Amino acid sequence: MLKTIALLGIANIFMTFAWYGHLKNFKSAPLWLVILVSWSIALIEYCFQVPANRIGAQFMSLAQLKVLQEILAMIVFAGFSVWYMQIPITRNYIFASMLLAGAAYLIFSEQPQK
Repeated sequence: MLKTIALLGIANIFMTFAWYGHLKNFKSAPLWLVILVSWSIALIEYCFQVPANRIGAQFMSLAQLKVLQEILAMIVFAGFSVWYMQIPITRNYIFASMLLAGAAYLIFSEQPQK
């Protein structure tokens, strides 16, 4: 499970930069260039995400993989927001994270069905 978490974590770092990184420094860049750069970053993301899902699918259900990915995405996005974009975490972000923790509890309390 640790290998899946590590690979998904790395994939989410690339995904977050591909989706949102251009909003800080490339506001005036042509859209075609931003799309090309974002897709290039996304290609790297997929090089981590696809193996992570293949490995994780051996012992987790599809729903468990998805919830795990969303939790990692929220953690990575929180760090990205504060560190890179200089946007503080709000109370609602914390509440949303608590709801995701509840989702994780519910989905991981079930045994995976293959």
